[in-house]
Amino acid sequence: MEISFTLCINRMQLQPNHRSAFCKTLIKKLFNSPLVAASSYAYASARGLPQSHYQRLHASPHKASTKKTTLLVESFDDTTLLKGIHRRLDKDSSPLQMLEDDGDWNKDEFWAVIRFLKENSRSMEVMQVFDMWKNIEKSRINKFNHEKIIKLMGDMSLAKEAVSALQEMKCHGLRPSVEAYNSIIHGFAKKGMFEVALRFLNEMEEVDLKPDTETYDGLIQSYANFKMYDEMDKCVKKMISAGCILDHISYNILIREFAKGGLLKRMERTYQTVLTKRMDLQPSTLVSMLDAYANFGMIEKMEMVFQRLLKSKTPLKADQIRKLARVYIDNYMFSRLDDLGLDIASRYKTDLVWCMRLLSHACLLSRKGMNSIVREMAAAKVPWNVTVVNVMLLAYLKMEDFKRLELLLLEIPSRLVKPDIVTVGVLFDAKSFGFDSAAVLRTWRRLGFFDDVVEMNTDLLVLSAFGKGCFLRRCEEVYASLEPKVRASKIWTYHNLIDLMLKC
Repeated sequence: MEISFTLCINRMQLQPNHRSAFCKTLIKKLFNSPLVAASSYAYASARGLPQSHYQRLHASPHKASTKKTTLLVESFDDTTLLKGIHRRLDKDSSPLQMLEDDGDWNKDEFWAVIRFLKENSRSMEVMQVFDMWKNIEKSRINKFNHEKIIKLMGDMSLAKEAVSALQEMKCHGLRPSVEAYNSIIHGFAKKGMFEVALRFLNEMEEVDLKPDTETYDGLIQSYANFKMYDEMDKCVKKMISAGCILDHISYNILIREFAKGGLLKRMERTYQTVLTKRMDLQPSTLVSMLDAYANFGMIEKMEMVFQRLLKSKTPLKADQIRKLARVYIDNYMFSRLDDLGLDIASRYKTDLVWCMRLLSHACLLSRKGMNSIVREMAAAKVPWNVTVVNVMLLAYLKMEDFKRLELLLLEIPSRLVKPDIVTVGVLFDAKSFGFDSAAVLRTWRRLGFFDDVVEMNTDLLVLSAFGKGCFLRRCEEVYASLEPKVRASKIWTYHNLIDLMLKC
């Protein structure tokens, strides 16, 4: 006996009041069909299950639990109908027309459509669909539905639409909650419309609704986003005068935003308050403090926050680690680069760790130190990359150790490393200092290195430490002097670039 689910799924062929009955009938036929029964018996036999297992699956409907059957049928019904809704929703679909054709939706179907509209940036249709759906059944005009729509509008930065829903709520005699007002206040504040936001804040008090911590936190965050730090302070004072206590979230917001704004005294004062009150500091707050201290080159405080982050096992992005490394480089504290690499080595298995550790010894012009790191890499079976090669090349160039420089340049092919513009720059800078580059040029031409497209794959920390050589700076100047059409007219290889340099 072949049973098709297509009829149940194709909801367009059924009136809304017949769907549930149709699905219930179908599922009963399914569970009593010979095909399903035979399959269940085979399943039980194949797994060595007792016959009683099969009998429990297909017991007489009169003996089965009515409650379980009802739940199963309802679950089947709801899931099938929701799948049907999702299948019919696409960029060209009209939810309003769908609702008119279907006659009605249950709450799950309705909110599935609303989520679709939100996720596909079709927010202007939300209120239209909501208005049509709630008018089908007047019991849907309730506080829960209106406030959920208001929050949705606030999340989508549709403050005016949220206000419309709020006014409609009042017209129906429904009293809005603090959460509803928060959505509207935050919606206007995010757009920088603070006068309107504060008007609704005052309206809350007029209707005997006390703003909560979340109300003020949202305002503080929006003031910070617009760099209105004095207004932030005023908002905090208003919050305290209104009898609303700042919690750890409020303090974390203040510390983060003062840090981003470079207001270190305010940041540190708020930080001390948090310590005194023994409140928790969020990882993102510590990261913001770390960035602030790094930006101002305050090494001791930067390291203090960094150690706290390490203990909290908060992950740091590679760019944040590079920022710390640049602070050490700018202050000629090259040995700290190795310490920084060791600190993060257990957590970050990346090339950046080896780059910093090797760079530490290269900046100190320590051949012994560089060799030690290279041996550690070999023991850890870490392959070389162009950053590793260029760090050592730049160190040898600075030391004018042309013997080791030549050996390393000739070793590049066997290390399966592809040179980049920095490598080529080191070669030509060394040539200008008296280095005999003939053997290297012959090898590279034979291997076709100069026919490759120009690339820059060296970690920027290397250039922060050693700077750009004469060749690289000259390349940038000449290339920048070309007309945009000329630059875009060809694929630039090292051969093209070198020819251009020789002509200028």
